[in-house]
Amino acid sequence: MSTDLSTDDRFQPINLFEYEKLAKEYLSQTTLDYYSSGAWDEITLRDNRAAFERVKLRPRILVDVSDRNLNTSILGQPLQLPLLIAPMAFQCLAHPDGEVATALAAASAGVGMVLSTMATKSIEEVAAACNQFPDSLRWFQLYIHKDRGLTRALVEKAYKAGYKALCLTVDAPVLGQRERDRRNEFALPQDLHLANLASISGLDISHEKGESGLFTYFAQQLNPAVTWDDLEWLQSLSPLPLIIKGVLRPDDAVRTVEYGAKAIVVSNHGGRQLDGAIASLDALAEIVAAVDGKVEVVLDGGIRRGTDILKALALGAKAVLIGRPILWGLAVAGQIGVSHVISLLQDELNVAMALSGCAKMQDIDPSLLTLPRFKSENC
Repeated sequence: MSTDLSTDDRFQPINLFEYEKLAKEYLSQTTLDYYSSGAWDEITLRDNRAAFERVKLRPRILVDVSDRNLNTSILGQPLQLPLLIAPMAFQCLAHPDGEVATALAAASAGVGMVLSTMATKSIEEVAAACNQFPDSLRWFQLYIHKDRGLTRALVEKAYKAGYKALCLTVDAPVLGQRERDRRNEFALPQDLHLANLASISGLDISHEKGESGLFTYFAQQLNPAVTWDDLEWLQSLSPLPLIIKGVLRPDDAVRTVEYGAKAIVVSNHGGRQLDGAIASLDALAEIVAAVDGKVEVVLDGGIRRGTDILKALALGAKAVLIGRPILWGLAVAGQIGVSHVISLLQDELNVAMALSGCAKMQDIDPSLLTLPRFKSENC
């Protein structure tokens, strides 16, 4: 893909790390900190990347890989690449087109898009922009608010607008302590709003002295009393399949199946919730084994290279979510930048599969990996 991304030709990104470097020139410090920060000491944020570096590939040789196929499906819906864009709030902070640009890039590339409850473009705006891609995969990410009527309204709007599933985030009964946001007293600019929530009930992110406005919003509006029993109520609101995002334990994964979830997202919220939590990749294999094929499993957290996608698939993920790099592409060049980020990952996965002796998704299995060995304290 040939894309002119900088007007003065100073720097043309050729990988996702270079996109992150370039995005810093386009974002305010407050926005950059909001997008890139993790909770407390950011240990889990860093470990999400380090986990991929610990896992090594063991490629097959003398395999005919002259014709490679990256197509797959999730919940029966086809994808041209085993990739979905993670739900991320406030994308208009990166570019005026925000979530609309991201959704168009995803749809045109044949990958999925998960729209955040905290989006700065509405459910309807994003759906209307993608009318030219009627078969595109769009899920709606949901937080359960204290106001059950508000939660019901969000579900009904998503269903009416043609979203294919509800993705319930369960790892945020309260917001993690993101100290960079607290120091910056993070809040939305006056010209940006929570597009869905403000239109329904006037809710928005306010400025709080000495605190992150988002932290205050979560404390005031989101329901920390949600339990397993609420999943039945949520599923009664629409026929949309339920996906549970934020699972890190095998026993919880099994329970999500028992409560009717159709897919699981193994995630630690990009290291933004409980610092010190296990890296998503380190939790993946046990969860895949625990659900034993009863539901599909998606990995979220730390993806930066095509080899990362290959490793996640080899450990049993059906697809991966990608977050922050999409924001870097959006900040640099809007829809074109997001499309380029997706294209880079597609090209890298294509090469990684060829070099690993995999011509299609079905060829990717755990035999491709050498997992790290941890020395027991009792030895």
